[in-house]
Amino acid sequence: MAYIYVKNIHGIPYYYLRISKRIKGKIVIKDIAYLGKDISKIQEKLDKLPLKYKQEIRKGYRNLKLFIDSNYYLEKAKTLKLKSNKYLNREFQEKIEAIKLHFTNHFLKLDLRTQMDVYKDFLIEFAYNTTSIEGNTITLKEANKLLTENLTPKERTIREIFDLQNTQRVFLYLVETKPEMTQDLIIKVHDMLMENIDERKGYRAQDIRVFKSHFEASPVKYVKIDMCLLFKWFKEYKNKMHPLVLAALFHQKFEKIHPFSDGNGRTGRMMMNYILMQLKYPPFIIRKKNRSEYLGALSKADKSGLDKVEPKYFRDLINYSSMEFIDSYWQNFNV
Repeated sequence: MAYIYVKNIHGIPYYYLRISKRIKGKIVIKDIAYLGKDISKIQEKLDKLPLKYKQEIRKGYRNLKLFIDSNYYLEKAKTLKLKSNKYLNREFQEKIEAIKLHFTNHFLKLDLRTQMDVYKDFLIEFAYNTTSIEGNTITLKEANKLLTENLTPKERTIREIFDLQNTQRVFLYLVETKPEMTQDLIIKVHDMLMENIDERKGYRAQDIRVFKSHFEASPVKYVKIDMCLLFKWFKEYKNKMHPLVLAALFHQKFEKIHPFSDGNGRTGRMMMNYILMQLKYPPFIIRKKNRSEYLGALSKADKSGLDKVEPKYFRDLINYSSMEFIDSYWQNFNV
């Protein structure tokens, strides 16, 4: 396996191509080439290495590309004059802005058909994870076949199948039409996500109890009022907060209101991503494997009021969202 190793000397990075191999049951590590100090020239130096290393480099191509691209844009982000952010530490800010630079300067300049191909691949992982968080048992492999080849998985419920198909349809609708962010849009997105799953349309007409949660959803008589307050809050902070912070806080406040009888989590995660896309940031995936951490971060933030923004309540949620955002982007959009 070929990968890039960094030696930091007095704050200056020195890059080496390193290969690790298993020989007679032992891992042998060897530095085979010095790649210099300039991250922008590493690929050029890799291309000039002797032919005997080409096979190892090809095997590690994806990881090498990930390292080069993410670190190249991170170095650029470190030169930006970023304002101090009470929600995001400097390290997260730089990594998130590195993504914004790559997304803007590289991804959004790709052919539109290529962009849509990437979104469709991203969507398979997103649909699988956002629905499985809510208990859908369709596997990632089955989701891929369902959404790309329309092959229905065996021994799965019709509800689970529509769950994934609806998620795909809604996400592509948002990407392609770019509608205005309104309460009507949220209701429409929810109705589309719940098509053939739950007949109840619009905001709920009864009180509900959210099991295994540490908050009480808005009483039914206050749902519309609280959603109006949420959008008033959103408009007030849309141009004041970092987009990832804004999207994460909107998601948490929306979930606390729990305006629908079912599908609140799926709708909330969809709208969180749509907020990011509206503000020229990429969408991201909250992964099923991190479900407990995700719900725990939301739970801690529930101590805050609907119109409040105290960082102490949202620190865990912002840190969690930042890590998922960073991992998700480089795994899905680095083409």
